[in-house]
Amino acid sequence: MASARAERMLTPEEWDIVVLSLKVSAVAIGGVAPVAFGCAWLLARGRFVGRVLLDALVHLPLVLPPVVTGWLLLLAFGAQGLVGRWLAEFGVSVMFRWTGAALASAVMAFPLMVRAMRLSIEAVDRRLESAARTLGAGRLRVFATITLPLAMPGVLAGMVLGFARSLGEFGATITFVSNIPGETETLPLAIYSALQIPGSETAVTRLALVSVALSLIALLVSEVLARKVGRTGVI
Repeated sequence: MASARAERMLTPEEWDIVVLSLKVSAVAIGGVAPVAFGCAWLLARGRFVGRVLLDALVHLPLVLPPVVTGWLLLLAFGAQGLVGRWLAEFGVSVMFRWTGAALASAVMAFPLMVRAMRLSIEAVDRRLESAARTLGAGRLRVFATITLPLAMPGVLAGMVLGFARSLGEFGATITFVSNIPGETETLPLAIYSALQIPGSETAVTRLALVSVALSLIALLVSEVLARKVGRTGVI
């Protein structure tokens, strides 16, 4: 009965928009999560020349206008861009495709993920790691059995926060890959398009409510996972 009500709430086209938004966000976070964790580890544990510069570059998308971020992606991954030309040699293009929307979402979510993961890594008691090593555990085993489980709440929180952020990504996406129905039209872009059409308040309300619901679910899942991992050390 609940599913029947949900089907009546959204049109088939709107369901396609929701599915596309979830796919874009999932691919964005799944693809960038290892990079975000590696960067968070470097910033939390690394001591090297240029660390401050790396920190600034990581957080740059937070302070840049999203349109500027989209423009920079366009310069890099466009047909004449350095990366875009290289990808074209392999027959790969992200321009005006959902993969480009995922790339834009990943870039915008990246700083939030790194920040949450970094704080969690910094909170790990390094005395526990030292004690394990004195008992004969190797670095990899210490990382897998102590560091990662203790940092996991922040890792999960960062991923879910990034997922929620990517669901709401608008400026970089529309600048980089435009608004193409069925290909790059995610929820924020669909809401923007509907706002331009007189008498579409009902459609805007439906899509906005879905956006709110998905964001709330993501935040609740993040809290539940963080509490569970914090109690047991495993999922």
